[in-house]
Amino acid sequence: MSSLYFHVDMDAFFVSVEELFDPSLKGKPVVVGGRSNERGVVSAASYAARKFGVHSAMPLRTAYKLCPQAIFVEGHRERYREYSGKVYEVLQQFSPRVEMASIDEAYLNLAGTERLHGPPLAAAHKLHEAVKRVTDLNCSIGAAGSRLVAKVASDQAKPNGVLWILPGQEAAFLAPLDVRKIPGVGKVTERNLHTCGVRKVGDLTALEDSFLEKRFGKWGLALAGKARGRDAGGWFDTEVGESGDPKSISHEHTFSVDTAEAVALDAMLVRLSEMVARRLRDHRLWARTVQIKLRYSDFSTFTRARTLEHATQMDTELSAAARDLFHKAWNTKAIRLLGVYAQQLEAAQGQASLLNHEKNEAWRKTLSAVDKLRDKYGDGVVSLAAGLDAAFRARVHENPENLPGKEPEKRRG
Repeated sequence: MSSLYFHVDMDAFFVSVEELFDPSLKGKPVVVGGRSNERGVVSAASYAARKFGVHSAMPLRTAYKLCPQAIFVEGHRERYREYSGKVYEVLQQFSPRVEMASIDEAYLNLAGTERLHGPPLAAAHKLHEAVKRVTDLNCSIGAAGSRLVAKVASDQAKPNGVLWILPGQEAAFLAPLDVRKIPGVGKVTERNLHTCGVRKVGDLTALEDSFLEKRFGKWGLALAGKARGRDAGGWFDTEVGESGDPKSISHEHTFSVDTAEAVALDAMLVRLSEMVARRLRDHRLWARTVQIKLRYSDFSTFTRARTLEHATQMDTELSAAARDLFHKAWNTKAIRLLGVYAQQLEAAQGQASLLNHEKNEAWRKTLSAVDKLRDKYGDGVVSLAAGLDAAFRARVHENPENLPGKEPEKRRG
């Protein structure tokens, strides 16, 4: 077989891990993400809770209205990372070409492994059993000649199933599915496709590529390819396991109570900038562009970006740019969410930033020492003065940094 991809998706991953540590949760409606009266969204819901309409990304308070008898738990990020690492180790035994797409899903390229693992369906079952044996967790596996079809197949195989799409049957498999099943098609694109009479994936294949390109641009051509089962578009630009350094690094925070307090907002921007800068240093990358995101109480969302004079990985420079961008954009109304993003990442420090070498070198040594303290005692142990008052609490679904296989090479010395 010329190409064979698996998509492995852990079933209700956060809930399943919680059940390992508290077996009394099994079979009950469980919601991971926070308390029922908190601001925030559902990170994961058990299948028992999903029967009441609860799903991920739903506001916690909405989930409580739909299923008041559910058990709401905060979640444990470290446990999820630990078990994600265990899953990754199992996957590596089947192929060296593995890429974690998120903390609970991964792609494998198994081309050329048939003599070792057997034909596709047998290999998928073998992997399915290995994940269960090592982690005591269930997963669903999709197998196909493209990553896109493998991903859709794993979703169709849920829960705890295996589905192999035979070569040449990709378009036929996709045709009867809702167009929303195509990775990358969100609510807006779905509505736009509905206005064109497209509701099923097969409806896309009946349209001319030229029409889709005229209506949706390059994304229209990508949609045409996806509907035929091809890995088209930006989701699959690189081969499995060859994604390299991150294209951007970001951190966001949703406030428990909307706030218009300038001091609190400034403090959070500094705290988020510190976290972004820390990860830049871990990856030995410098950011040329800083972007912020702000979301108001009415959910209206805005982004603002600035290209810096020189690339940086310093807390002070990132936070100064983020705060300036924010205060030029903020209309003084209450803020629900803030985010800081580092973009246009470079693997080498720009010449301009070397002009003040002594200052930068002093900061580098200071921040290196700070990073070691944070490694030992936690991210909140040391902060810039302006960020000390920021009550940041990472939610289980936010900022899945340092996925297995994508850990940064730590700065040494």
